[in-house]
Amino acid sequence: MTISSSLNAGVAGLNANATRLATIADNIANSGTYGYKRATTDFHSLVMQGGGASRYTAGGVRSTSMRLIDERGPLVATTNSTDLSIDGRGFLPVTNIESVNNASGQLPLALATTGSFRPDTSGILRTDTGHVLMGWAALPDGTIPSYARDSATGLEPVRLSTNQFANNPTTLMGMAVNLPATATAAGAPGTPLDMSAEYFGNLGTSETLSMTFAPVIPATGQSNEWTMTITDSVSGSVVGEYTMTFNDSQSQGGTLASITTISGGAYDPLTGTIPLALGGGPVSLNIGLPGQVDGMTQLSSTFSPGTVSKNGSPVGNLAGVEVDSQGYLHAVYDQGFTRRLYQIPLIDVANPNGLISMNNESYAVSPASGGLYLWDAGDGPTGAMVGYAREESSTDVARELTQLIQTQRAYSSNAKIIQTVDEMLQETTNIKR
Repeated sequence: MTISSSLNAGVAGLNANATRLATIADNIANSGTYGYKRATTDFHSLVMQGGGASRYTAGGVRSTSMRLIDERGPLVATTNSTDLSIDGRGFLPVTNIESVNNASGQLPLALATTGSFRPDTSGILRTDTGHVLMGWAALPDGTIPSYARDSATGLEPVRLSTNQFANNPTTLMGMAVNLPATATAAGAPGTPLDMSAEYFGNLGTSETLSMTFAPVIPATGQSNEWTMTITDSVSGSVVGEYTMTFNDSQSQGGTLASITTISGGAYDPLTGTIPLALGGGPVSLNIGLPGQVDGMTQLSSTFSPGTVSKNGSPVGNLAGVEVDSQGYLHAVYDQGFTRRLYQIPLIDVANPNGLISMNNESYAVSPASGGLYLWDAGDGPTGAMVGYAREESSTDVARELTQLIQTQRAYSSNAKIIQTVDEMLQETTNIKR
């Protein structure tokens, strides 16, 4: 009966608009929720076949709801270095703190687009809602091992030690020293010249590298040669001895001509370095290239140690952490050096809107989303990782309020259909009387 189908269509319209109202209510309620992805409800007509050309049967409407996970909210700045967001496509790998505390086998993997991660009492980076940040731990030299990118293999909870100390040994030193040209002339006193430089050993101790420059005095003329002896304070013994010869030509006067190794590591004329086996650890000493004026020189009559440069520092205490755009988490120490601790990859799936929505703005992989792949942040389709930032809700309150008005009117109109059908049925009943 056509009038009955009208009643059914009106009821279907009430149900569909009630569903839309639910999604609108969720969106407005979460307009201030970081990382929230708005939900939407779409209507689809139902066409009922039959009845012939003279009669029409109302099919009504059905509704489908989905969460628009691929929509991005605006990023806002914060003051916490481990407030993380993504400037573009991709998801952060997270797990839940309950699984970490009850660790037994593979941790469950979830996806999130933003999070305010802070270390708990165990040093685990987690949010207030229990999401734990996952990453690949770096080796002691700061390199990241190679892992399969189509699974969560190798990912582990990011853990920091607030009482963490780290050594930063010296591995490279550079010297720019000027030796007096008059000291290698016949009749010069031949007094050795001394200088020393500090370096930091493998245990963070302060050590001294002593260098003695003894001029080679010829019988006549000028030799332009010096014997450089290097002594390490740890062992108190000589670790290298070299004969340095300087140019006296008009175009390259005063620059290194050659270096002959007497003992110790051999001088490399291509890099200008000497490998030193010191008690505090191996150090590469850069004394300059032949023919260049930025290292050892022999000019005028003044001994000038010039500048001594080196890397390394005393033992440092952890002062904070920073996450760069490529997802590398660096520890920052109070002595001014940094060390890579983790790499946080970004997860991508073929259909983000096919992910399963879970509590606290996290998602799980489903057959509809496709399999996951772990990218370096900023590589492939993924965006750069942003620290000191949170992603706001993707809800547009003005749009939701507009849809709320439309939904209210549509609901009232469907209710009017039911009321009209009721009055028509009443008229039909009155005919019998």
